[in-house]
Amino acid sequence: MLDKLWSFLLCVYGLVHQALVPCPAPDLLPANSLNTQQYLGKWYFIAAVGFRDADIHMFRGMDSSVFSVEETSVKDTLQMTADMRVGDLCLKQTWTYYVRPERDDLEVEGRPTRRTLIWSGKWVGCPQCIILQEIEPPRSETEAVDSLSRHLLYARQSDVDPTVVAAFQENSACNNLTAFVKLPQTKELCH
Repeated sequence: MLDKLWSFLLCVYGLVHQALVPCPAPDLLPANSLNTQQYLGKWYFIAAVGFRDADIHMFRGMDSSVFSVEETSVKDTLQMTADMRVGDLCLKQTWTYYVRPERDDLEVEGRPTRRTLIWSGKWVGCPQCIILQEIEPPRSETEAVDSLSRHLLYARQSDVDPTVVAAFQENSACNNLTAFVKLPQTKELCH
């Protein structure tokens, strides 16, 4: 009986706490008004969260990943190149992003339904970090949940403070993004 009462009280406390102390919200950095110059250069992929494990499963076998963001010769176009270590292999992949004046997200080439939002790293106590949110709508009208929803944490250096990763995981979990993976970064980086 006492166990049931204790469980009930903890449940009520959790509900009251969540109602009184809402989840912290990240600051959106609208792509159409962003100074892209400050985001050019090298970024290290640190961790990912998603609503479902399927949203982040592709990162589970990855040891490390270094990204380079560059402008292209085409106005309002960014190229993001990743050097990823998966097991003992080094893989390279490139994505092209378009900054559209009428949109607050980045448009990724070849993925017309994907929205890529940019959030300030201040949400996790890291001004030298950014968070990319990738969202794809449900595949059919009968599905109620987005087919992809994940947040990706990037930092200017590979060895971020563990409190940054903990804040990323905690703030995301508060927003029901509970699937989590942190890249171990135990092997030599690919270049």
